[in-house]
Amino acid sequence: MTLHPQVAEKLIAAGLDPAGTERAARCALDEDFSYGPDLTSAATAPPGVTAVAVVVAREPGVLAGLAVALAVLDAAGIPPAAAEPLCDDGDRIGRGTEVLRLTAPLRELLGAERTMLNFLTHLSGVATTTRAWVDAVAGSGCAVRDTRKTTPGLRQLEKYAVRCGGGVNHRMGLGDAALVKDNHVAAAGGITAAIRAVRAAAPGLPLEVECDDLDQVRDALTAGAELILLDNMDLVSLHAAVALARQYPAARLEASGGLRLGMARAVAETGVDFIAVGALTHSSPALDLGLDMAADARER
Repeated sequence: MTLHPQVAEKLIAAGLDPAGTERAARCALDEDFSYGPDLTSAATAPPGVTAVAVVVAREPGVLAGLAVALAVLDAAGIPPAAAEPLCDDGDRIGRGTEVLRLTAPLRELLGAERTMLNFLTHLSGVATTTRAWVDAVAGSGCAVRDTRKTTPGLRQLEKYAVRCGGGVNHRMGLGDAALVKDNHVAAAGGITAAIRAVRAAAPGLPLEVECDDLDQVRDALTAGAELILLDNMDLVSLHAAVALARQYPAARLEASGGLRLGMARAVAETGVDFIAVGALTHSSPALDLGLDMAADARER
């Protein structure tokens, strides 16, 4: 099966791969139905009944995942015409904000409810956390980036949610950019050797080098690295690394490791260009969203 063209168009407009999103949606639905049909809904929802329901925010946050919700509904047999988005992804929403109105077959809606909300609450949670970091460094010139510490199978969706929150995506996988880490340095026999090896193998590939101390930063800059990840450095070391990099106008610096929201501003003000925060995708709490059924809005 393939998604309805209207749903696919919305996913493409959001920068999401329709095929990948459909796989994630169908996998999640299959997980719910793998033990048999939805007996509870079949027993309680009369056949042929159409229901009206709204997805409502139960706490403030940033919305993400509306197009993904439509993909879940489509995969569950609910056409896009049944859904009316009331907000846009990236919107700041308050408690009580209605974000999506649905007029759909009751049984199918009940069967898809939890899967749809799982995506919406998770992605909105990622967007909300990202926005908090972006707000914390606003005006500093420093951007907030994600990492590859994502939920298996949900990377493109979680990275989309980061964008909804105002963040910037790091590499999507292992092939669209090179990141020389400590184990690569050990394998190659040093930072300079590692950089040269990657440049020789993939001359045009974006290259970042992880450095643990200022000596490694010097080596990376001398070897021509244009993006350096400063791993677990304190504020004094970050300031010093920025001072070193000023001698290399093309060089950009990224702080990473052990960062907390309360220190984001101080880190940004050292002069680094990026802050990398794995917690955006691996530790963001879900945003509380619920599906409220209009009890009197049922018709055959």
